[in-house]
Amino acid sequence: MHAAVVHSFDAPPRYGTVAEPEPRGEHELLVDVLAAGLHPRVRSGADGSHYTSEGVLPLVPGIDAVGRTPQGELLYFVAPDGVAGTMAERAVVDRRRAVGLPAGTDPVAVAAAMNPAMSSWIALRRRAPLPPGATVLVLGATGSAGRLAVQVAKHLGAARVVAAGRDPERLELLPGLGADETVPLLGDPERTAGRLGRAAGDADVVLDYLWGPATEHALPAVLTARAERAKPLAWVQIGSVAGPDITLPSAYLRGANLRLMGSGQGSVSTEGILAELPSLAGLIDSGTFAVDTLPVPLSRVEHAWTTPEAPGQRTVLTPDA
Repeated sequence: MHAAVVHSFDAPPRYGTVAEPEPRGEHELLVDVLAAGLHPRVRSGADGSHYTSEGVLPLVPGIDAVGRTPQGELLYFVAPDGVAGTMAERAVVDRRRAVGLPAGTDPVAVAAAMNPAMSSWIALRRRAPLPPGATVLVLGATGSAGRLAVQVAKHLGAARVVAAGRDPERLELLPGLGADETVPLLGDPERTAGRLGRAAGDADVVLDYLWGPATEHALPAVLTARAERAKPLAWVQIGSVAGPDITLPSAYLRGANLRLMGSGQGSVSTEGILAELPSLAGLIDSGTFAVDTLPVPLSRVEHAWTTPEAPGQRTVLTPDA
Protein backbone atom coordinates (compact mmCIF):
# COMPACT_ATOMS: atom_id res chain seq x y z
CA MET A 1 0.00 0.00 0.00
CA HIS A 2 1.01 3.65 -0.36
CA ALA A 3 2.01 5.66 2.70
CA ALA A 4 4.05 8.58 3.96
CA VAL A 5 7.43 7.14 4.93
CA VAL A 6 10.10 8.71 7.14
CA HIS A 7 13.56 7.56 6.06
CA SER A 8 15.55 10.16 8.01
CA PHE A 9 14.76 12.26 11.09
CA ASP A 10 16.31 15.21 9.24
CA ALA A 11 13.99 15.12 6.23
CA PRO A 12 10.23 15.21 5.61
CA PRO A 13 8.36 11.97 4.85
CA ARG A 14 8.16 10.84 1.24
CA TYR A 15 5.28 9.15 -0.55
CA GLY A 16 6.19 5.50 -1.01
CA THR A 17 5.13 1.89 -0.74
CA VAL A 18 5.14 -0.21 2.43
CA ALA A 19 3.79 -3.59 3.40
CA GLU A 20 0.16 -3.52 4.46
CA PRO A 21 -0.10 -3.86 8.25
CA GLU A 22 -1.82 -6.90 9.68
CA PRO A 23 -4.20 -7.03 12.66
CA ARG A 24 -2.59 -8.90 15.54
CA GLY A 25 -5.43 -9.81 17.88
CA GLU A 26 -9.15 -10.16 18.41
CA HIS A 27 -9.65 -6.42 19.02
CA GLU A 28 -7.78 -5.25 15.91
CA LEU A 29 -9.00 -4.72 12.36
CA LEU A 30 -7.82 -3.04 9.18
CA VAL A 31 -9.58 0.13 7.99
CA ASP A 32 -9.37 2.47 5.03
CA VAL A 33 -7.95 5.79 6.23
CA LEU A 34 -10.15 8.74 5.25
CA ALA A 35 -8.33 11.56 7.02
CA ALA A 36 -5.20 11.90 9.20
CA GLY A 37 -4.20 15.20 10.79
CA LEU A 38 -0.71 16.65 10.49
CA HIS A 39 -0.39 17.66 14.15
CA PRO A 40 2.74 19.00 15.92
CA ARG A 41 2.73 15.69 17.81
CA VAL A 42 3.02 13.90 14.45
CA ARG A 43 5.93 16.13 13.41
CA SER A 44 7.80 15.48 16.66
CA GLY A 45 7.33 11.74 16.22
CA ALA A 46 8.60 11.96 12.65
CA ASP A 47 11.73 13.91 13.58
CA GLY A 48 12.50 11.69 16.58
CA SER A 49 12.15 14.45 19.18
CA HIS A 50 9.00 13.27 20.98
CA TYR A 51 9.55 11.66 24.36
CA THR A 52 7.94 8.42 23.17
CA SER A 53 10.21 8.11 20.10
CA GLU A 54 12.16 4.85 19.87
CA GLY A 55 14.49 6.09 17.12
CA VAL A 56 13.62 3.28 14.69
CA LEU A 57 13.51 3.97 10.92
CA PRO A 58 11.86 3.77 8.49
CA LEU A 59 8.48 4.63 9.97
CA VAL A 60 5.02 5.68 8.87
CA PRO A 61 3.99 8.81 10.79
CA GLY A 62 0.53 9.62 12.11
CA ILE A 63 -0.98 9.04 15.54
CA ASP A 64 -4.72 9.19 14.88
CA ALA A 65 -7.20 9.24 12.03
CA VAL A 66 -10.74 8.72 10.86
CA GLY A 67 -11.20 5.44 9.03
CA ARG A 68 -13.91 3.26 7.51
CA THR A 69 -14.28 -0.40 8.41
CA PRO A 70 -15.07 -3.08 5.79
CA GLN A 71 -18.67 -2.91 7.05
CA GLY A 72 -18.85 0.86 6.38
CA GLU A 73 -18.63 2.08 9.99
CA LEU A 74 -16.83 5.36 10.61
CA LEU A 75 -14.29 5.36 13.45
CA TYR A 76 -12.06 7.92 15.04
CA PHE A 77 -9.08 6.05 16.44
CA VAL A 78 -5.71 6.50 18.06
CA ALA A 79 -3.11 4.21 16.52
CA PRO A 80 -2.21 1.14 18.60
CA ASP A 81 1.29 0.97 20.04
CA GLY A 82 3.90 -0.78 17.94
CA VAL A 83 2.14 -0.56 14.55
CA ALA A 84 2.59 1.64 11.49
CA GLY A 85 1.17 5.16 11.74
CA THR A 86 -2.02 6.46 10.19
CA MET A 87 -0.66 8.42 7.22
CA ALA A 88 -1.27 5.56 4.83
CA GLU A 89 -4.02 4.11 2.67
CA ARG A 90 -4.91 1.62 5.41
CA ALA A 91 -4.19 1.33 9.11
CA VAL A 92 -4.74 -1.06 11.99
CA VAL A 93 -7.36 -0.07 14.55
CA ASP A 94 -7.67 -1.43 18.06
CA ARG A 95 -11.38 -1.19 18.86
CA ARG A 96 -10.49 -0.45 22.46
CA ARG A 97 -8.82 2.78 21.26
CA ALA A 98 -11.55 3.85 18.87
CA VAL A 99 -14.96 5.51 19.00
CA GLY A 100 -17.75 5.17 16.47
CA LEU A 101 -18.87 8.26 14.56
CA PRO A 102 -22.37 8.89 13.22
CA ALA A 103 -22.92 8.46 9.51
CA GLY A 104 -22.42 11.79 7.78
CA THR A 105 -19.67 12.96 10.14
CA ASP A 106 -17.07 15.10 8.37
CA PRO A 107 -13.90 12.98 8.66
CA VAL A 108 -11.59 15.87 7.75
CA ALA A 109 -12.93 18.16 10.50
CA VAL A 110 -12.70 15.42 13.13
CA ALA A 111 -9.19 14.40 12.05
CA ALA A 112 -8.07 18.03 12.10
CA ALA A 113 -9.46 18.99 15.50
CA MET A 114 -9.60 15.94 17.76
CA ASN A 115 -5.90 15.83 18.65
CA PRO A 116 -5.39 19.56 19.33
CA ALA A 117 -8.77 19.95 21.06
CA MET A 118 -8.20 16.82 23.11
CA SER A 119 -5.26 18.42 24.90
CA SER A 120 -7.35 21.11 26.60
CA TRP A 121 -10.53 19.03 26.77
CA ILE A 122 -8.81 16.24 28.70
CA ALA A 123 -6.90 18.74 30.85
CA LEU A 124 -10.06 20.54 31.93
CA ARG A 125 -12.24 17.45 32.22
CA ARG A 126 -9.79 15.05 33.86
CA ARG A 127 -6.87 16.98 35.35
CA ALA A 128 -8.06 20.43 36.44
CA PRO A 129 -11.86 20.83 36.31
CA LEU A 130 -12.96 24.46 36.35
CA PRO A 131 -14.45 25.94 39.50
CA PRO A 132 -17.52 28.19 39.07
CA GLY A 133 -16.64 31.56 37.58
CA ALA A 134 -13.14 30.41 36.66
CA THR A 135 -10.46 32.45 34.93
CA VAL A 136 -8.28 30.46 32.54
CA LEU A 137 -4.94 31.56 31.10
CA VAL A 138 -3.95 29.85 27.84
CA LEU A 139 -0.18 30.21 27.52
CA GLY A 140 0.65 29.58 23.88
CA ALA A 141 -2.79 30.44 22.53
CA THR A 142 -1.67 31.21 18.97
CA GLY A 143 -0.93 27.59 18.09
CA SER A 144 -3.68 25.30 16.80
CA ALA A 145 -4.11 23.57 20.16
CA GLY A 146 -4.03 26.87 22.04
CA ARG A 147 -6.60 28.40 19.72
CA LEU A 148 -8.93 25.47 20.41
CA ALA A 149 -8.12 25.66 24.14
CA VAL A 150 -9.63 29.16 24.24
CA GLN A 151 -12.85 27.78 22.77
CA VAL A 152 -12.88 24.66 24.93
CA ALA A 153 -12.37 26.67 28.13
CA LYS A 154 -15.29 28.93 27.27
CA HIS A 155 -17.49 25.97 26.35
CA LEU A 156 -16.70 24.24 29.65
CA GLY A 157 -17.76 27.26 31.65
CA ALA A 158 -14.82 29.62 32.07
CA ALA A 159 -16.11 33.08 32.93
CA ARG A 160 -12.94 34.71 31.64
CA VAL A 161 -10.21 33.50 29.28
CA VAL A 162 -6.86 35.25 28.86
CA ALA A 163 -4.98 34.25 25.70
CA ALA A 164 -1.22 34.81 25.52
CA GLY A 165 0.96 34.10 22.50
CA ARG A 166 3.75 35.34 20.27
CA ASP A 167 2.06 35.61 16.87
CA PRO A 168 0.29 39.01 16.63
CA GLU A 169 -1.75 38.04 13.56
CA ARG A 170 -3.12 34.92 15.22
CA LEU A 171 -3.62 36.70 18.54
CA GLU A 172 -5.95 39.20 16.86
CA LEU A 173 -8.30 36.35 15.90
CA LEU A 174 -8.82 35.05 19.44
CA PRO A 175 -11.34 37.58 20.83
CA GLY A 176 -13.71 36.33 18.13
CA LEU A 177 -13.28 32.81 19.51
CA GLY A 178 -13.92 33.63 23.16
CA ALA A 179 -10.79 35.31 24.54
CA ASP A 180 -11.70 38.14 26.92
CA GLU A 181 -8.17 39.55 26.91
CA THR A 182 -5.04 38.91 24.90
CA VAL A 183 -1.41 39.37 25.93
CA PRO A 184 1.39 39.43 23.31
CA LEU A 185 4.47 37.54 24.46
CA LEU A 186 6.88 39.81 22.62
CA GLY A 187 9.54 42.33 23.55
CA ASP A 188 11.25 42.77 26.89
CA PRO A 189 10.58 39.66 29.05
CA GLU A 190 10.13 41.66 32.26
CA ARG A 191 7.65 44.04 30.68
CA THR A 192 5.80 41.12 29.09
CA ALA A 193 5.67 39.35 32.45
CA GLY A 194 4.17 42.45 34.02
CA ARG A 195 1.39 42.55 31.42
CA LEU A 196 0.73 38.86 31.98
CA GLY A 197 0.52 39.29 35.74
CA ARG A 198 -1.96 42.15 35.45
CA ALA A 199 -4.13 40.22 33.01
CA ALA A 200 -4.04 36.77 34.67
CA GLY A 201 -3.03 37.24 38.28
CA ASP A 202 -6.42 35.91 39.36
CA ALA A 203 -6.27 32.80 37.14
CA ASP A 204 -7.64 29.53 38.50
CA VAL A 205 -6.15 27.34 35.75
CA VAL A 206 -3.24 27.83 33.37
CA LEU A 207 -3.05 25.68 30.24
CA ASP A 208 0.63 25.84 29.33
CA TYR A 209 1.65 24.88 25.80
CA LEU A 210 5.03 26.66 26.00
CA TRP A 211 7.17 25.71 29.04
CA GLY A 212 10.85 26.63 28.84
CA PRO A 213 11.92 30.29 29.31
CA ALA A 214 8.38 31.50 28.57
CA THR A 215 7.05 29.69 31.64
CA GLU A 216 10.04 30.73 33.74
CA HIS A 217 8.90 34.33 33.26
CA ALA A 218 5.14 33.71 33.25
CA LEU A 219 4.83 31.61 36.40
CA PRO A 220 6.42 34.13 38.81
CA ALA A 221 4.51 36.95 37.13
CA VAL A 222 1.16 35.27 37.72
CA LEU A 223 1.96 34.13 41.26
CA THR A 224 3.31 37.47 42.47
CA ALA A 225 0.33 39.35 41.01
CA ARG A 226 -2.22 37.31 42.96
CA ALA A 227 -4.24 39.29 45.50
CA GLU A 228 -4.63 36.12 47.55
CA ARG A 229 -1.66 33.76 47.42
CA ALA A 230 -3.66 30.95 49.05
CA LYS A 231 -6.15 30.91 46.18
CA PRO A 232 -5.61 27.59 44.35
CA LEU A 233 -3.86 27.74 40.98
CA ALA A 234 -3.67 24.64 38.78
CA TRP A 235 -0.81 25.00 36.30
CA VAL A 236 -1.26 22.29 33.65
CA GLN A 237 1.80 21.58 31.52
CA ILE A 238 0.64 20.34 28.10
CA GLY A 239 3.29 21.32 25.55
CA SER A 240 6.90 22.45 25.44
CA VAL A 241 7.32 24.39 22.21
CA ALA A 242 9.45 27.03 23.99
CA GLY A 243 11.74 24.50 25.69
CA PRO A 244 11.73 21.18 27.57
CA ASP A 245 12.93 22.44 30.96
CA ILE A 246 12.44 25.23 33.48
CA THR A 247 14.19 26.39 36.63
CA LEU A 248 11.63 26.77 39.40
CA PRO A 249 12.76 28.38 42.66
CA SER A 250 11.36 26.48 45.62
CA ALA A 251 9.99 29.68 47.17
CA TYR A 252 7.22 29.81 44.58
CA LEU A 253 5.94 26.42 45.72
CA ARG A 254 5.97 27.46 49.38
CA GLY A 255 4.63 30.95 48.81
CA ALA A 256 1.49 30.13 46.86
CA ASN A 257 -1.18 27.45 46.56
CA LEU A 258 0.26 26.10 43.33
CA ARG A 259 -0.55 22.68 41.87
CA LEU A 260 1.86 21.90 39.06
CA MET A 261 0.82 18.97 36.88
CA GLY A 262 0.99 17.60 33.38
CA SER A 263 -1.65 16.39 30.97
CA GLY A 264 -0.65 13.95 28.26
CA GLN A 265 0.10 10.34 27.48
CA GLY A 266 0.45 8.58 30.82
CA SER A 267 -1.10 11.18 33.12
CA VAL A 268 -4.62 10.11 32.11
CA SER A 269 -5.57 6.48 31.50
CA THR A 270 -6.45 5.30 28.01
CA GLU A 271 -9.93 4.45 29.32
CA GLY A 272 -10.32 7.95 30.71
CA ILE A 273 -9.29 9.55 27.43
CA LEU A 274 -11.58 7.33 25.36
CA ALA A 275 -14.52 8.15 27.61
CA GLU A 276 -14.16 11.82 26.65
CA LEU A 277 -13.88 11.37 22.89
CA PRO A 278 -17.48 10.78 21.74
CA SER A 279 -18.77 14.07 23.18
CA LEU A 280 -15.76 15.97 21.84
CA ALA A 281 -16.18 14.47 18.36
CA GLY A 282 -19.84 15.47 18.39
CA LEU A 283 -19.00 19.07 19.28
CA ILE A 284 -16.40 19.27 16.52
CA ASP A 285 -18.75 17.84 13.89
CA SER A 286 -21.57 20.17 15.00
CA GLY A 287 -19.37 23.22 14.39
CA THR A 288 -19.22 24.24 18.05
CA PHE A 289 -15.48 24.82 17.67
CA ALA A 290 -14.09 26.78 14.74
CA VAL A 291 -11.82 24.53 12.68
CA ASP A 292 -10.01 25.63 9.50
CA THR A 293 -8.95 22.55 7.55
CA LEU A 294 -6.60 22.15 4.60
CA PRO A 295 -7.13 18.72 2.98
CA VAL A 296 -4.09 17.50 1.02
CA PRO A 297 -3.81 14.21 -0.91
CA LEU A 298 -1.53 11.65 0.70
CA SER A 299 0.71 11.63 -2.39
CA ARG A 300 1.60 15.27 -1.68
CA VAL A 301 2.78 14.62 1.88
CA GLU A 302 6.24 16.07 1.32
CA HIS A 303 4.72 19.32 0.02
CA ALA A 304 2.22 19.41 2.90
CA TRP A 305 4.99 18.83 5.43
CA THR A 306 7.09 21.77 4.24
CA THR A 307 4.38 24.33 3.41
CA PRO A 308 3.52 26.76 6.25
CA GLU A 309 -0.08 26.69 7.41
CA ALA A 310 -2.21 29.83 7.54
CA PRO A 311 -3.15 31.13 11.01
CA GLY A 312 -5.53 28.66 12.66
CA GLN A 313 -5.27 26.14 9.83
CA ARG A 314 -4.67 22.40 10.21
CA THR A 315 -3.41 20.22 7.34
CA VAL A 316 -5.18 16.86 6.92
CA LEU A 317 -3.95 14.10 4.62
CA THR A 318 -6.70 12.40 2.63
CA PRO A 319 -6.81 9.52 0.12
CA ASP A 320 -5.81 10.25 -3.46
CA ALA A 321 -8.73 10.42 -5.85
